[in-house]
Amino acid sequence: MRTKRIGVVVAAVAAGAAGVVVPLGGGASAAGQGVVAAPDISVQAVQADLNQLQSIANSNGGNRAHGRSGYKASIDYVKGKLDGAGWTTTIKTFSSQGATGYNLIADYPGGDANNILMAGGHLDSVPAGPGINDNGTGSAGLIEVALAVSQAKAKPTKHLRFAWWGGEELGLVGSTAYVNSLSAAEKSKIKGYLNFDMTGSPNPGYFVYSSSGQPTGSTTLQKTLEEYFVGINVQTETVTVGGRSDHAAFARAGVPTGGLFSGAEDRKTAAQARKWGGTANTAFDACYHKSCDKISNVNVQSLDRHTDAIAYAIWKLAGIA
Repeated sequence: MRTKRIGVVVAAVAAGAAGVVVPLGGGASAAGQGVVAAPDISVQAVQADLNQLQSIANSNGGNRAHGRSGYKASIDYVKGKLDGAGWTTTIKTFSSQGATGYNLIADYPGGDANNILMAGGHLDSVPAGPGINDNGTGSAGLIEVALAVSQAKAKPTKHLRFAWWGGEELGLVGSTAYVNSLSAAEKSKIKGYLNFDMTGSPNPGYFVYSSSGQPTGSTTLQKTLEEYFVGINVQTETVTVGGRSDHAAFARAGVPTGGLFSGAEDRKTAAQARKWGGTANTAFDACYHKSCDKISNVNVQSLDRHTDAIAYAIWKLAGIA
């Protein structure tokens, strides 16, 4: 997640107070015929991916930053896993600060090509460290959800497209380049974009991107993500992330956006510590953008819950049968 103060928390959602969710873009809702429950994603599998990203950083100067060998190795690692699972992957290049950058776009076969649900997160780290929470966690969660889609031989109503972005830490460069490369007709086919940037913060919070001020349809994304946490009796807070992560490029293009976030440099309040546990008056992630953002900087319970929330939202919003 790029450096910028996060917006104020605008609301809290009490467990058990789920809202009504309207189907997004004309697709099936969870109450629709044939839609099945999402699987429980193995947190051990997500941790194994994080260990691989840590190993890549260790072998490439301690980071996975744009323009560095560790970033390209990270892209190749994700691509290899998805190619072996039947996804169609494409590497899109862009240029920033005199170096070539890479976005990985992965499409799952089938679904309505005029009704696309996208999910993504950035794969690059800052040069200071390996970026395991920021954003190895969201990236690894997306890997395992993608593999679960394949393992289930899922038949989504919508077309599924996942993305791993480069250059986020430079100012959302990769995601912006991708969105700007699309024609108006191609943009109109994307009915929603979900962003997952930092999901395993060591002193975690449970934040859902606010739909306030976002394109029509973002409320559905917000409510769907909240529903998962209601189901496991974990309260959430909505938060305005603004231009801090890759969803912003899609929001500017009029695409409904949503996402999850477990907190960065801001400090957890006493009220939040009572609600979520952890330590009050301490950063959600004290290693944010530092060399200590490594494997030991991940809260496994937060990683597990957030990854299962990703799966819940993909299964429901895509109408997977």
